[in-house]
Amino acid sequence: MVLGLMLNIVQVTLDYFSARDSMEQEIRALIEISHSPASQIAYNIDIRLAEELLDGLLRHPATIDARIIDNNGQTMAAASQSSPDSRYRWISDLLFGDSRVFSQELVVPQLSDLSLGSLTVTIDTYHYGLLFLQRAGYTVISGLLKSLVLTAALLFIFFFVLTRPMLNVIGALSRVKAETPEKVRLPVPENHREDEIGLMVGVINQHLETIDSSLAQLRMAESAMKNYSSQLEQEVEDRTREISEKNDALQRGNRALVRAKEDAVRRARARANFLASMSHEIRTPLNGVLGMLGLALEGDMEQAQRNRLEIALNAGQSLLGLLNDILDISKVEAGKLSLENIPFSLRNLVEECATLHAQQARRKNIDVVADIDCDLPESFLGDPTRTRQILNNLLSNAIKFTEQGFVRIHATRYNGNVRIDVVDTGIGMSKEGLHRIFSPFSQADSDTTRLYGGTGLGLTLCRQLVERMHGQILVDSEEHEGTHFTVNLPLPVHDEQESQPSMPAIPSLLQQVGVDIGMPRDYPHRTPIEHQLRAWGIPLREAAPDGEGILMIAANESDETAAQLASSWSGTGIILVDRDGSAHPTKDRQILSMPLRREQLYRTLCRAAGLDIGDRARIIATPAGVSRTLNLLLVEDNQVNQVVASSMLKKLGHTVTLAENGKQALEALQQGERRFDIVLMDCQMPVMDGYEATRNIRENPEWQDLPVIAVTANVMQGDRDDCLESGMNDYITKPYNRADLKSIIDRWAPPQPPED
Repeated sequence: MVLGLMLNIVQVTLDYFSARDSMEQEIRALIEISHSPASQIAYNIDIRLAEELLDGLLRHPATIDARIIDNNGQTMAAASQSSPDSRYRWISDLLFGDSRVFSQELVVPQLSDLSLGSLTVTIDTYHYGLLFLQRAGYTVISGLLKSLVLTAALLFIFFFVLTRPMLNVIGALSRVKAETPEKVRLPVPENHREDEIGLMVGVINQHLETIDSSLAQLRMAESAMKNYSSQLEQEVEDRTREISEKNDALQRGNRALVRAKEDAVRRARARANFLASMSHEIRTPLNGVLGMLGLALEGDMEQAQRNRLEIALNAGQSLLGLLNDILDISKVEAGKLSLENIPFSLRNLVEECATLHAQQARRKNIDVVADIDCDLPESFLGDPTRTRQILNNLLSNAIKFTEQGFVRIHATRYNGNVRIDVVDTGIGMSKEGLHRIFSPFSQADSDTTRLYGGTGLGLTLCRQLVERMHGQILVDSEEHEGTHFTVNLPLPVHDEQESQPSMPAIPSLLQQVGVDIGMPRDYPHRTPIEHQLRAWGIPLREAAPDGEGILMIAANESDETAAQLASSWSGTGIILVDRDGSAHPTKDRQILSMPLRREQLYRTLCRAAGLDIGDRARIIATPAGVSRTLNLLLVEDNQVNQVVASSMLKKLGHTVTLAENGKQALEALQQGERRFDIVLMDCQMPVMDGYEATRNIRENPEWQDLPVIAVTANVMQGDRDDCLESGMNDYITKPYNRADLKSIIDRWAPPQPPED
């Protein structure tokens, strides 16, 4: 029926287009027939014949208006009639429109160029639309009747050919009992043995036979399972007994592991307490030794005596460094090492470390080259103290194992991380040595320890610190080819603008005159200098006798050409690059000390160009020293430490009052004879320790704002927190160091009262 309906719709659609074409052709033919008479009428201007012609056109059932219009646009004759009305008219208007206007120009054959007007005919499309609707209705109704007859015939045929045989098969299947499906076979319907129904019944019977054989096998398997059931129960019982015995053994092992863990924790705590105690016990006499040696070196003495004391002081400082490494490694392994997360300048830190080790390198006649990426951000967030410790260890090792050549430190930012490379041209390491250099108390080989000394703790500490900072340290080396250490640290960039003052703008004079390089191509410091100058937009040229820029040559070199060039230089200025610290500035020559520091390079260029840079300093200065005498209360139980600390403080210009324990300190504060500006408080003392004394000080309202600085030999994690929790303001470790004392006193010195 659906197919018949679709075919009827197609037929009606074709009839619709045919009706439209027939209407168009019929009206055109009517106009063509009337064209010649109308042309003669218009030529002769015969109104009577025109009206007869137009009345004849109105006899067509579709014509509702006909008129002849002359060449002036005036109506010569017209005839019209009303349109028929019907309730089906809207359908006709929807399909064909309500009316159509046809017009044709009137001419006579003799005067083809003369326009006589036009014949205009308006037709009502309802006549054609009604005929189309009648035909369409007949087509649809007859098509539906044909579809119904065909459907009934097909249903009748399908019922007898397919449906009834299928119902017979379904009835047979419904009579199959679920308990014994294999006992039934379906009969094949008559006259259907060779068609699809017979094939389906055959397949069903085959499946029933398969079910029959499967049930037989299942019953055999069930009987076999019953035979194995008793054996399985016995095996399960045996396995259960074995598992129970193993479970008991496992529980005993777990209890032993718990006891071993508790023992390990107790040993770790005991080791931590032992290290803290030993730190205090070792640092206390070591503080006295180093302090007294420092005081002795400040006096007048013979050179031989001074040399002996300096050797003793260096040995004591080496012992202190070894002690610090051991304690740091112990803190890392015990998980008690805390890391700061503060803004700091990595550039300044690298430059400071390179400058610090430059003197050690000069004694061995090797260069320390600082090559810092010009695009390195000015400030990072991290722990500057531990980062400096890593760099110092790597640079110290590189210089120690390098006899000739250079040590190069390169800092850049790579893939969001800070990358620091320390490369040397030293003795290198074998592949076997690379696997054990990060182990404590181990070096590349036995000859290294015998020839160069050391404990093998530095690189171990570096690796542990880098890992605590979630970074990575790598090493690549070959024997007699040098060593390359790479440290990657995930330090985020600090975005605050006030964290680091910006570099002053490069004067336009420097960018105009440029720099003439007179150093050899293989000069170790030439590359970082050129990189920085290009980053500032300063032109670079090879030095020539007629140059007009700033001449930059190496100081104390045997290059006679460079010396002659400098003596006859008529350019803007001369800069001597000093790699060994032996050059001295003159009126017309500036000194640029190596390793390279960006701020020093900027100032040297400005001075060489004759520019006055005034007091614009980019390096963050330390707080200005206190210009007045302070009254200090030193609470210290060790007499040697009393002498050392009081001597250092008096040399700094302060007045010192001594107290041997916390009780005496409270008594000195209560006497009120002298008002103290700062209290330097030892933590471990007899009678009353520093923690209890500080808590008593904070309970007195008069001493709430009195700065109390902890001075202790304890350096384990938690010591600083204990000091701050007891009410102390800051923390400094022994041995006493004059620079540290001055810095912390300047930091906590009360403001100077205004002058009257």
